[in-house]
Amino acid sequence: MRVLSVIVVFVLSVSPGGAQQEKPLSEAATYLADGFDIPVGKPDGEGYYKARGYRPNGHLGEDWNGKNGGDSDLGAAVFSIAHGVVLFAQDFGHGWGNVVIVRHVFEEDGQRKVIDSLYGHLDQIQTRYGVHVKRGQQIGTIGTGGGRYPAHLHFEIRRDLRVGMARHRFPRDDRTYHNPTEFILARRQLPRSAATAMVPVNTFSQFNITASAVDDSEDQPQGFVVPSGTKSPPAKKDWKPNRYDDLKR
Repeated sequence: MRVLSVIVVFVLSVSPGGAQQEKPLSEAATYLADGFDIPVGKPDGEGYYKARGYRPNGHLGEDWNGKNGGDSDLGAAVFSIAHGVVLFAQDFGHGWGNVVIVRHVFEEDGQRKVIDSLYGHLDQIQTRYGVHVKRGQQIGTIGTGGGRYPAHLHFEIRRDLRVGMARHRFPRDDRTYHNPTEFILARRQLPRSAATAMVPVNTFSQFNITASAVDDSEDQPQGFVVPSGTKSPPAKKDWKPNRYDDLKR
């Protein structure tokens, strides 16, 4: 791992009162992705299955479970799906537990595109903010969301770089998210390049979201309500994943 240098550029903005203020816009360099892999059982998800898939206006990512079920995959390795830079790595609480978000830049159709990958419910975080990670590098281990769920990885890919941990502020559909497996399978191998590109690194810092403000309802069983402001986990038996949820679209 190595920490990337961050370039801070200052621009003038005008406050409502007319006074000019300096507003920092931060960027960091990271390697262009040369392809994307599944985040568990690298590179193809060997030994895992999707307990829940992506569904617009429903479950906004994928839940990956070890094929033996239960907590059999607790502590198993979670890998970065591609080269990128870590923009979030901390315990977010409120059902999320430990979360890592990595920003990736890649070339497609003659353009450079940027996406975020999110890895949730981790048992351990094995990276930190500002670190450049390589494709297939371990960034954490599978957890239970602080004891709330059977061990699994909640995994998302975001089109919109503003989301961060504020999903309730953005459309819950394909305008904001990619179907993770479809995205990865369509981009397994990209042109190899040693080139680097600049990516913005503070796109969701402005929201300053706390766990108590998060709507995490799509990660709960139907009819289950998270008590406001609590971090106490319900019994694991309440979580009943549908293995083929992603096929019902």
